[in-house]
Amino acid sequence: MNDNKTILSMEVFPPKKEDEFANAFATLDQLADLHPAFISVTYGAGGSRSKKTVEIADYIQNKLGITALAHMTCVGNKVSDIDAVCEQLAAANITHVLALRGDRPADMTDEQYESRDFVYASELITYLKGKNDFTLYGACYPEKHFEAMSTRADLIHLKEKVKAGASELITQLFMDNDAFYEFREKCLSNGITVPIHAGIMPITSAKQVATTISLSATSIPKSFSDLVARYGESPEDMRKAGIDFAIRQIQDLIDGGVDGVHIYSMNKPKMTAEIVSALRF
Repeated sequence: MNDNKTILSMEVFPPKKEDEFANAFATLDQLADLHPAFISVTYGAGGSRSKKTVEIADYIQNKLGITALAHMTCVGNKVSDIDAVCEQLAAANITHVLALRGDRPADMTDEQYESRDFVYASELITYLKGKNDFTLYGACYPEKHFEAMSTRADLIHLKEKVKAGASELITQLFMDNDAFYEFREKCLSNGITVPIHAGIMPITSAKQVATTISLSATSIPKSFSDLVARYGESPEDMRKAGIDFAIRQIQDLIDGGVDGVHIYSMNKPKMTAEIVSALRF
């Protein structure tokens, strides 16, 4: 914990099409006005958009003067692929990396999956720590990674990430702050003392509940289920209710002394600004 000195950060994703980059840079310009400590940039499945990740991170780091946190996944990458991305990051003066296992690409065969160079994110962190002078971040899961055998096993793997060199952690999205506070206490009791940034994704449509939430295996509090039941059929009312829920959730985390709040912005600067402007840091 940090005596209520919470820092703010955000996540963006690269556009899928080249002609969308102008809008992406405009989005970043607007997010920069919110003065985040850093902006993270996601990575396509299996590294499919690694060059776009570097391009966006380059703009954040060198044009906007904000620390860029480049995602890097290893599930679909060989060591040579990771080396190539490291060279691109070094050329762009990007020194902060969120090292992830990543989701298995849909076209990856069982043979390829079983013979991959990196099995766990901790192995990628170890490799990057020995290769480059990166500041490394890791992912964590307040409600347990869906593949972990138990909460205890998940914490053991998390501690391995930290020992390997992850100096800060960012959580998967969650909606139940009590689950986060319980997770934070378990981390401390297991000797995990690095800063933990709470990952918050504003849910502003009923459709998101069935997609994003279910895919992340995040539990839905009754208070939010009630909002969906009441406003889900009205897009504008649901948007307002979802933003209000995110504001109240984040403010509670700030008041609870969270190290950082990492907003999954979904490349929506207006929504993100509405949330940030209502917070008391």
